[in-house]
Amino acid sequence: MHPHTYNLMKAAYSVTETTSLLSLGRTSIYELVKSGELKATKCGRRTLFLATDVAAFLAKLQAGGER
Repeated sequence: MHPHTYNLMKAAYSVTETTSLLSLGRTSIYELVKSGELKATKCGRRTLFLATDVAAFLAKLQAGGER
C-alpha cells in the first residue's frame, strides 16, 4: 500500500506523531511493536515509524485484521 493512500506525507514519523496518526496511546504503539504488528525503526536513540510500515499496518486493519 502506498503511504499517500493514507495521507502520509513524511518518510518517517516519531512515536508522538504516530500516536496522533493512529489515535492510539504510546503504550498501545509499543505493544503493537512488541507483537510485530507494527514495525519500528531505530535511528540512533530515536524510534521512528516509516510511512510505508504505517501504511501497511493500516491496510492490514482495513482488510479486517484484528486490533
